[in-house]
Amino acid sequence: MIKKIAPALVFLFLISCKSKAVLSEGKADDVLSAKKIIENHYNNKLDYKTLYIKASARYEDDKQKQNVSADIRIKKDEKILVSIRFLGITMAKALITPDEVKYYEVINGTYFEGNYESLSQWLGTELDFQKVQNMLLGKPMDNLENGNYKEEIANKLYRLFAKDNNIEKAFSFESERFLLKKQEISQFDKNRMVTVSYPNFQNVASLILPTNMSISANQGDKKTNIDIEYKSIAVDESFNFPYSVPEGYERIFIK
Repeated sequence: MIKKIAPALVFLFLISCKSKAVLSEGKADDVLSAKKIIENHYNNKLDYKTLYIKASARYEDDKQKQNVSADIRIKKDEKILVSIRFLGITMAKALITPDEVKYYEVINGTYFEGNYESLSQWLGTELDFQKVQNMLLGKPMDNLENGNYKEEIANKLYRLFAKDNNIEKAFSFESERFLLKKQEISQFDKNRMVTVSYPNFQNVASLILPTNMSISANQGDKKTNIDIEYKSIAVDESFNFPYSVPEGYERIFIK
């Protein structure tokens, strides 16, 4: 349960979060090594215990378009709970841990419990807990310090890129704080590509976090676009992670 705070303080907190101060960014011009770009990016530390993000989201695929609201609760490196609501009604929940993915959705009355294969298929790239957490927080899904990247300047951004067998990855950064502006992962043998863009960032309780993000996933002829705007962010509040599948739901399996 979120900490009880006096109503006046809650009101002031919400007002302050809605008037987001977008951070200024720089344009890349000086040539830097990949090592220096990576080092500068990881100088932006994310020291927190929990995050509670209230967001709006727009989902679009080849068959439907939908505007929803979302609550994202994160306990660092342990679990993520995402609740999707439409007109205030919970339509789906997902609980993600390093070991498994669980979710249920109301319309079809189904639920899933298993590994990251389903989430990877949905977004068109291989995922695990750390990658999902990083993606939500505006960080590279991969640990760049473990890779071998080449560097260039493209569209006034520092761009790191690498190709390994059938996988090509690229990460683009602005030059003032070396914040991640875009990450792209392509798997040519599976005809998959996912691009995650971060138009703007904000400072929340000394943490630099995205104000919004855009996910574009292509797999064969299937296309999925998700635009998420972070409406408010609470840092290091105390809350729980309520998740239980409603009675009578049917379990589904992904082959």
